[in-house]
Amino acid sequence: MQSPTITQSKVDWDTAAASLSEPDAKPAETFAKLNVAARARFPGIADSSVPVLLPYDMVAARKETEPAPAPGDKFVRANFHASDFFKAGPAGYDAVFSLRAAEVGEFSDIGYVDPIYVLMSGLGFTYDLDGPALPEGEPVKELEADFPGIRRTLHESYVRYSFERYGVPYVAAIYCRDTRPRPKLLSCRQADKVAVRFLKALTLSGGAPATGQTAAPVAINRPAAESPDFSYFSPGFLIPGSGLKKELGGRPDYTVYTQLRFPLKEAPDFANSQSFNNWGDCDFTGRSWVGQRGGKRSAYSCKVNGRPLVFDESTNYAYPWRDNFCEHRNFYVGQCPGGEGHQGQDIRPSSCTLINDGADRCQPYEHDVVAVHDGMILRARKQEAVFLFINTANTHMRVRYMHMSPARLDADGIVSGKPVSEGDVIGKVGNFNGHERGTTYHLHFDMQVPTKIGWVFVNPYASLVTAYERLIGARGTEIKEGDAVPAAAVVPPVIEHPAIVPAGAAAPQIQTEESAPVKTVPVRAKAHKAHKAEKRKPRARRHRKRGRGADD
Repeated sequence: MQSPTITQSKVDWDTAAASLSEPDAKPAETFAKLNVAARARFPGIADSSVPVLLPYDMVAARKETEPAPAPGDKFVRANFHASDFFKAGPAGYDAVFSLRAAEVGEFSDIGYVDPIYVLMSGLGFTYDLDGPALPEGEPVKELEADFPGIRRTLHESYVRYSFERYGVPYVAAIYCRDTRPRPKLLSCRQADKVAVRFLKALTLSGGAPATGQTAAPVAINRPAAESPDFSYFSPGFLIPGSGLKKELGGRPDYTVYTQLRFPLKEAPDFANSQSFNNWGDCDFTGRSWVGQRGGKRSAYSCKVNGRPLVFDESTNYAYPWRDNFCEHRNFYVGQCPGGEGHQGQDIRPSSCTLINDGADRCQPYEHDVVAVHDGMILRARKQEAVFLFINTANTHMRVRYMHMSPARLDADGIVSGKPVSEGDVIGKVGNFNGHERGTTYHLHFDMQVPTKIGWVFVNPYASLVTAYERLIGARGTEIKEGDAVPAAAVVPPVIEHPAIVPAGAAAPQIQTEESAPVKTVPVRAKAHKAHKAEKRKPRARRHRKRGRGADD
């Protein structure tokens, strides 16, 4: 396990203060005045370790001797609306703004009906990743005079405008699709127009001048005692044949990006695939059926690897863990081989509750999901995705939770601007994916860190392994290529109504990892053809829906 590598920003507070036409004032005094004027709308702005740029009319705000406690969007510029999410701290700041195209005359040609969200970040440090190189982007001539060196980059379904000012990297990002526009799909050409308007409205709005700030390395704390049960396959070792193409595997990243609390409240828990295990859909790469097609507990296999499966999700509860970051998906992930894959890690809770012995689906909402760190929630009502932003002296990160019930989250107040503490319950494991019972019973958890082009996905597996070790108080055993795989200890499902047992019901065949040396299994040559031949439209809709939750 290793700590991440970062580049510290060297903030020029003197230049920032001088830009406000107050040459005789000290930076601390100058920014203190800005913070007073802006703090009513952006609480905690004085905690930012970098100068804060926002589309905010500071001239008008500073004229008010006693700003109202909650002025709303009174001073927000260029038709943008400030969300309830603003998080500042030792690592910089993040803020989200929205705009409706119908409210702006010059955007009359944009038919996108939903709010367009902009994530603005000022970075006290950036992460240096050792995976595939980040795209360099392209210069933006229209903005070069105001933002020297600004570059536009399209990466992981976001158009990003990155620039440096006062020695600080800043990034404005909008989720979009590089395709033709639709009423429910924002094209990147449309997003460009909104981003340019946003950038032109930015003003210096606050911050906390300081000197000598240096982010300390992330500590990797692992228990000394060894667990007799917990084992895990090496990072990047996917279920054989479940990668994007036959020659592509996972991302063998041993980086522990920060010390997290495990996202499920109680152990045991099981990190594994939801697409290439029992009840999985093989991510639409094709299935071969044995016997009756699609019946309960019927046998089938994924065509790409011949993996024998059964239609019973209650069997997916066993060690060893398996990394499935970069597993076969059509989501853009720059750190994955081939640039596409699963954006995070699937996690099963401690057990499965069945209504009776004849059931093949787990009851949702039986296990608590908790905050992995102190931070702030970013989530609009009705959204499935829950983001938690972390901002400390050595960590700048946002993690995402998926498949909990949006209605339950709304009722519990898990919405933008809510501060949470590590270990707070924020929801329950579900199977929501566009609708109830839309996927298996599991939690999707992913992780993003800021780079020179903004937020990018990184493999959370090593961070989750060490978090789980702290939860159970013992170190796990890594299973490397060539090692023998220990016999799986399957957790039997809980039967809610044991008296209701259908006549002649047979126990399902449980598929587990074989107790044999780990080796790579070649994927059939026709796998890639099957991947292309599958109907991808449903997956595209899921991609767009999942992505749309990113910043709203």
